[in-house]
Amino acid sequence: MTLAGQASGAGRVSADRERCVGAGQCVLAAPAVFDQDEDDGLVHVLVESPSVSQADAVRDAVRACPSGALTLRQSAA
Repeated sequence: MTLAGQASGAGRVSADRERCVGAGQCVLAAPAVFDQDEDDGLVHVLVESPSVSQADAVRDAVRACPSGALTLRQSAA
């Protein structure tokens, strides 16, 4: 898990599919931003730059990822 900075807004989210274990915690926390691949169950980022209204859910998803496969980089304010 990486949370770079603490500016307001959701920032930019990315996923390292090599680290992903397919637990699906990201999808549970932020289903509008994350999905799982039907073939291998690994994370798929649906929205790389989520809206401000999705910021809390995205941060929760990054924190909940058991493999640390998600990165959230905050936009400069």
